[in-house]
Amino acid sequence: MIKGGEAFWAFGIDLRVLWPWKGVHGKKPEEGSISQRVQKLAKYRFLKKQSDLLLNADDLDAMWVCLRENCVIDDTTGAEKMNYEDFCHIASVCAEQIGPKCRRFFSPSNFMKFEKDEQGRIAILPFYLYVMRTVSLTQARIDMSELDEDSDGLLQPHEMEAYIRGLIPNLAQLRDMPAAFVQMYCRIAAHKFFFFCDPHRRGKACIKKVLLSNCLQELMELHQESEEEITDNEQAENWFSLTSAQRICDMFLALDKDMNGTLSKQELREYADGTLTEIFIERVFDEHVRRGKTSAGNAREMDFESFLDFVLALENKDTPEGLTYLFRCLDLHGRGYLITADIHTLFRDVHQKWVEGGNYELCIEDVRDEIWDMVKPADPLRVTLADLLSCKQGGTVASMLIDVRGFWAHDNRENLLQEEEEPEEE
Repeated sequence: MIKGGEAFWAFGIDLRVLWPWKGVHGKKPEEGSISQRVQKLAKYRFLKKQSDLLLNADDLDAMWVCLRENCVIDDTTGAEKMNYEDFCHIASVCAEQIGPKCRRFFSPSNFMKFEKDEQGRIAILPFYLYVMRTVSLTQARIDMSELDEDSDGLLQPHEMEAYIRGLIPNLAQLRDMPAAFVQMYCRIAAHKFFFFCDPHRRGKACIKKVLLSNCLQELMELHQESEEEITDNEQAENWFSLTSAQRICDMFLALDKDMNGTLSKQELREYADGTLTEIFIERVFDEHVRRGKTSAGNAREMDFESFLDFVLALENKDTPEGLTYLFRCLDLHGRGYLITADIHTLFRDVHQKWVEGGNYELCIEDVRDEIWDMVKPADPLRVTLADLLSCKQGGTVASMLIDVRGFWAHDNRENLLQEEEEPEEE
């Protein structure tokens, strides 16, 4: 049930409406063949028909007017609401003013999805938001399907970049993007979709998964017109903001001291002011960086795509995708689990940086025991990725083992929490 004011993205939308396109019996037709041309024409006509069935901006405005003119005001809350009889009446009015394409939103099943008050009424705003998001999501599906060149329901990086490039003029916060930066922006933005929607790193992201991902919702937040209401921190936290994309580029360029377009281990050690441990940097290169073909001595260097994965993992440590990336680095022997000796080895570098920073002396065994208490692994002798995900503190544990700043934040968590609460008390 959709509760009043709940900001959902894809609730109740049937994503099966646009099936992936394939040739006869799933075989891909030959390039330039009549079969391929017929398939492309059929696909174009189908998507055009689906697009014509969507409500446009004027239709949505007219529906909002109909809802407001035919609703009732709740005496207690002042909220605009409608019962099922009002709902049916509004459906008739909208059908007369807008046409039959709005009828599917006024089905009995749709009415039942929303939270009702004691008199059986639903608020009109959540319903209208549902309509808007359904239209937006369906339009996104159509746009992505048009760019899906081989019609397999999967987007390749260049197709995802093309989709994002087409959105830029319609996203208020990106309209003033310098033309020279557009290609780099699309590359950075598309990479987040593949980090979260292509877990096996096949270079293809499922359209359905993209549509239901938080990434698309985060990107669409850039529709907001007023940047004055958006703080610098909020812009930086949104991966898709222009501020964030420029930050990522500047960070890579600053680390790339020899300006060869890739990062060595020594260069990456300067990331985050050098607070990451030596063993973690080594493990990142072991697990996530392919050996370069042009580097002297066949040494590994991190390219920009691998750097984006690295940053996304560190900035999303609490997500399954981010924690999976980090766990491969923590799993020193590739066994699929950590034992107490692994924790001791990993934390030894953190301990060294901690002492060098002038902090009080630590007992590594105490930290190890604290981590075990935080995770509460199913097997008391080993910690698995599943344990880190289920304990809801996996991101914190990973930070404690790879970053002296992350351990400092955990050690000072009570003071930091108090500092955050103080402005509210004033």
